Order: sequence, then structure tokens, then C-alpha cells
Amino acid sequence: MYALLYIGVLLEPLLGRTRFITAYLLTGVTASITSLWWHDLTISAGASGAVFGMYGVFLALLTTNLIEKTARQTLLTSIAVFVGYNLINGLRGGIDNAAHIGGLIGGLLIGYAFIPSLKKTHEGNLKYGTIALLSLIILVSSFVVYQRIPNDIGQYDTKIQKFFSMEELALEVYNLPQDTPNDKLLYSINDIGIYYWNENIKLIDSFEELNLPSEIRVRNGILKEYCQLRIKCYELLYKAISENTNQYQQQIEDYNLQIEAKIKELSSN
Repeated sequence: MYALLYIGVLLEPLLGRTRFITAYLLTGVTASITSLWWHDLTISAGASGAVFGMYGVFLALLTTNLIEKTARQTLLTSIAVFVGYNLINGLRGGIDNAAHIGGLIGGLLIGYAFIPSLKKTHEGNLKYGTIALLSLIILVSSFVVYQRIPNDIGQYDTKIQKFFSMEELALEVYNLPQDTPNDKLLYSINDIGIYYWNENIKLIDSFEELNLPSEIRVRNGILKEYCQLRIKCYELLYKAISENTNQYQQQIEDYNLQIEAKIKELSSN
């Protein structure tokens, strides 16, 4: 907020209220679209990208004679220190440097676009024409860029919800009453349970087509192992019921322990 106040006091008298607000909003757009392009898995919020944009506008003006020559060097040094320090500070992590750079570059371009109308203050049409054209170019360009951003994460989210739905169906066998007839149990284990675990494995295999971060790929590998353990456990349950025997009980318990371990591993990732 201090940085916004500082640049506002310096810049608004030069630009006027309309240009200042337009520049702030449009650099916010360029910062946001840059952030989306660079960090497709990160949800970022804040006004710092637009604040950097205003510093970019001022930097552009400092290269012209719109500001007194005697003041330019001091202001240029002050702003360069602010921009440089914050960009370096952003390398620590948890700070959206992509938005800062996108806002800064957007501000530089907007600042240079404003120069003709700032030099010809008597031509109102030039001022508002510049604002309209800038708004159109930036909004349309941002929309085009947004449309081209890969949506693999969105597809993954949709498919993983399908995974959970099929997992729920596969686990329904454990909700059957204790007096359920054996033929219904066998049908539920094989034709519903094992069927949906196999469908989930096919679904996980389809994730290979998506461009996903390494941590999600690791998690998918654990999910596949989890499904494979479930299938082995179900197959033994099926044999135990169909043969009316308890000889597989220890193996079933071992599989259940491995399944619990996979669930804990998934919860920790």
C-alpha cells in the first residue's frame, strides 16, 4: 500500500485520473494473464502486479522530457531500486514474480502509448482514443492467451472426480448386510468391485496423456498401486466365499494392511 501511495502521488498528477485508473486496471490484467500462463497450478491473489504496472508506466515516462531532467535521475534510481529489490525478493518463493514482471512490462507499454496524448493535452480525442485502443488490444490479447493456456489440470480434476465415484461403487461390497446371499456377494465383488477397480486403473493410465506436474504423477502411481492391491484382495475374497474356506484370511489381512499403508501415503502427499 505504501508503494501504491508513493507511485500514485508521483504519477496521477502527470496522467490524470482517467489514464491512471485505466493503467492500473489494464496492468492488473497483464499481470494476471502472465501469472496464469506461468503458474498453471497456482492460485494467486493481490494487487502487486498492478502496482508494478504503475511503476512500469512511470519508468516509461522517465525516458521522456515530460518530467524535468533534474528530477529524472533521482526518481529513476528510486524506482529501479524498488523494482530490483522486489523482483529479487520474489525469488524466495511464495511471491508471484510472474505477475510482477507481466505488470511491469504491461506498464512500460501502456506508458509509452500514453506519451503522444500527454504531449498533446488539448486533443481530447487522442486521449480517449488511446485509452479505448489500449483497452481493446490488451483485453482481446489476454483472452486469446487465456484460450491457449493448456487445461490439462482441469481435465485431470474432472477425471479424478470420476475416479472417486467409481471407487465408491467398488467399495459398496463392504456395505452389504451380513446375511447377504453368497451369489449376491460374489456378483458384487467380481462384477462391480473388481470391474470398477480395473476401470480406475484404465483411468489412471489415461493421465499419461496429460501434461501434469511430477508430484501429481507420483501420486497417480500410488493410486494405481492402491487399485491393484484392492483387486488382489477382492480376488481372494471371491475365492474364499466361492470355496467356503478361511485359508486365505491371513493373505487378505496382509493386503488390507498394505492398502491402509497406501491410503496413508496418499494422505501425506
